[in-house]
Amino acid sequence: MADHGEGFEVDDQTARTRLEQLVKRRRLSTTEFVRAFNQTAAELALMSPKREKIEVSWGQARRWINGELVTLPHPISCRVLEKMFAEFNVSAEALFGPPMLDETASIQSSHPLPQQHSASTLRRVGPVSQDEIEEVTNMAAAESAAFGEYAEQSNVGPHTLEQFEEDLRRIVKVYPNRPIYPLFVELRSLTNRLFRLLEGRQPPGRTRELYAIAGTLCAVQANACFDLGNLDAAKTQARTAFLCGELAEHNALRAWVRGLQALIAYWDDNYDVAADMAEQGWGFVPETGTARVRLASIEARARARLHDVRGTEAALAKAEWARERVAGHDDPGGMMAFPIAKQAYSAASAHLWLGGDAHYAKAEHLAEESLQLYTADPLEERRLGEMSLARLDLAVARLARRDLDGAAEQIREVLRTGGQRRVESVGRRLLQFRTQLERPYFQTSALATSMRDLIVDSPVTSTRALGAGSSS
Repeated sequence: MADHGEGFEVDDQTARTRLEQLVKRRRLSTTEFVRAFNQTAAELALMSPKREKIEVSWGQARRWINGELVTLPHPISCRVLEKMFAEFNVSAEALFGPPMLDETASIQSSHPLPQQHSASTLRRVGPVSQDEIEEVTNMAAAESAAFGEYAEQSNVGPHTLEQFEEDLRRIVKVYPNRPIYPLFVELRSLTNRLFRLLEGRQPPGRTRELYAIAGTLCAVQANACFDLGNLDAAKTQARTAFLCGELAEHNALRAWVRGLQALIAYWDDNYDVAADMAEQGWGFVPETGTARVRLASIEARARARLHDVRGTEAALAKAEWARERVAGHDDPGGMMAFPIAKQAYSAASAHLWLGGDAHYAKAEHLAEESLQLYTADPLEERRLGEMSLARLDLAVARLARRDLDGAAEQIREVLRTGGQRRVESVGRRLLQFRTQLERPYFQTSALATSMRDLIVDSPVTSTRALGAGSSS
């Protein structure tokens, strides 16, 4: 310890790095350090042929001073720091290394200290006058004001946020009837850009908005991974989407993602998990939209695969109950919405898996209703994958009453539209249908044999085509 100025001491023992030690010796606040660094950087830029100029933020300066770096800063920053402390003949490596012990005398002689005092580097050893109290408190207020200026800055303005929202709305609108892979590439780029923004700084309210958009983008990416046949990637994307929904405190997003996780588990043959996920999602009451209708519909399909008749019927009733209580439109809409047509085909699937003449009759009626609703949409808005699944349910229901011609009609349509937009779940359902065509009753049917061959040869059921996704 050495005495510098009447009544005050400088404490070297608290310094974690040589840089922090020198900053304390100069009595620099973080704001003053930032100002000195940026001024030195500007001077160096004038002398550089490339006119390279760099600035340090308040937060980055704090990390430097506190010794929170793993590697050295950018070489330009290192040159600026070395010039700032040139009188000490110290390198950047030494600045971010440990403090020097017992250096007080050398620093005193080479750089006399001004008679101003920072509350963060001084401690009182004698009586404090009112003037001294006023000086130190004023300095603390100035430092807080400087931090306020830093905190008020935002790397996301209203225009940027609006553009992300617009891009998201466009993608979810066209997703159901466009090739998946090109959209996935765009989604990935958008999501990475948004992640980089979240690593910056913005007001808390805007951060929540960014998390909501990021979560929705991850949810759509998860759906795309699922449609392209990569369930593991879909699960990872869904987990990140749910986390973003938590951080955004967005119930509709959390409910939608739980529904997607339930659907992934369903297609992964984990029907208990699917039903549990759907029930978990039910606990998030969406601000607006149809997320709860979707959850109950997925639960019904999972219960049906478990041959739980009572549970299936209860879930179907719950879906109807939720439909009657939908408040407002889905946001951002598009593929995130759960239209009545999709609810009808989901109910048809549940009845098919319960089996029996009565359930087959209900399934056929619901699948026909679903198709009528889907085909009533404009061509550019039709949900091709969902239409194909509804046709497959109708085909299975007709096959159950041995109407092979009626079933074949729907299968041909699935094979035709499936080539325009490959979806993994459609391919799997086609292969399930092909297995049903191998029943003894259809063994001698030329039509059944022809349909089996068409399904096997179709690119819709090709795992390689689904995995590549380049023409999905």
